[in-house]
Amino acid sequence: MIEPSRSLRFTFLGLGFLFLYIPIVSLVVYSFNESQLVTVWTQFSLKWYAALLHDDELIDAAWLSIRIAVFTACASVVIGTWAGYVLARMGRFRGFTLYAGMINAPLVIPEVIQGISLLLLFVEMAKVFGWPAGRGIFTIWIGHVMLCMSYVAII
Repeated sequence: MIEPSRSLRFTFLGLGFLFLYIPIVSLVVYSFNESQLVTVWTQFSLKWYAALLHDDELIDAAWLSIRIAVFTACASVVIGTWAGYVLARMGRFRGFTLYAGMINAPLVIPEVIQGISLLLLFVEMAKVFGWPAGRGIFTIWIGHVMLCMSYVAII
C-alpha cells in the first residue's frame, strides 16, 4: 500500500482544522461587531458584552449551572469512589455482573436517551408517588450525578 506524502497529510490535517476552527473564530470576531446584522460589519464595539452583563436571566442561569456543577462534582466523587471501591476491592459477589453493568451503562448509553428516560421516569413517579412535584434543580442534579459517577467509579 502506498502511503501519502508528508505534505499531503499535513495539507489535509490543516484543512480539517480550518474546517473546525474558522466558524469559531468568525463567531468571536463578529461578537465585536456593533451591528445587529451578522452579515454587515459596521465597527468594533463591546456593546454586546455590556448587554450580556446586564441580562439578569442569563446571569441567573449561569449561577444555576455553576451550583449544579459544584453539587454534581461533590456527589459524583463520593458515590463514584464508593462504587469504584466495591468494583475493585470486593471481588466477585452475587450480582457483580449486574452491578458492573449498572455502573457502566451511563458510559455507553447516549446522553439524549438517558435524559429522555429520566424525564419519563420523573413524570411517572410524579403521577404515582407525587414526587418529584416539579422538574427543577434537583432532578437536573440527579441526571448529572447519574452520568458523572460512572466516570468516577471506572477511573
